[in-house]
Amino acid sequence: MSEFPACPSCNENMTYPDGDHLVCPMCGHEWSEDTADSQSAPQYRDAHGTPLQDGDTVTLIKDLKVKGSSTVLKMGTRISNIRLVEGDHDVDCRVDGQKLLLKSCFMKKA
Repeated sequence: MSEFPACPSCNENMTYPDGDHLVCPMCGHEWSEDTADSQSAPQYRDAHGTPLQDGDTVTLIKDLKVKGSSTVLKMGTRISNIRLVEGDHDVDCRVDGQKLLLKSCFMKKA
């Protein structure tokens, strides 16, 4: 077993150092040790680059049409107690009692 972290690409434990990078001999993936820690937890950011966390309050920066309905979420709508999830639409929230998945690039932290 290696004393180095597992490969973030294939999770193989047989990694080794090569200069200032780590290398996986199984898949050939190379990465720096500095980015190994930052890859473990995804970072979610708003439209201005501010990091978001679960439970934050955000404000919409543009009008968003809700797919499959005639509802439009207006710019400036305040959404509280967001939950961050993985995927293309990374913010899970409730707006006027309706559960929605939104993209963090259309909001700013309040």
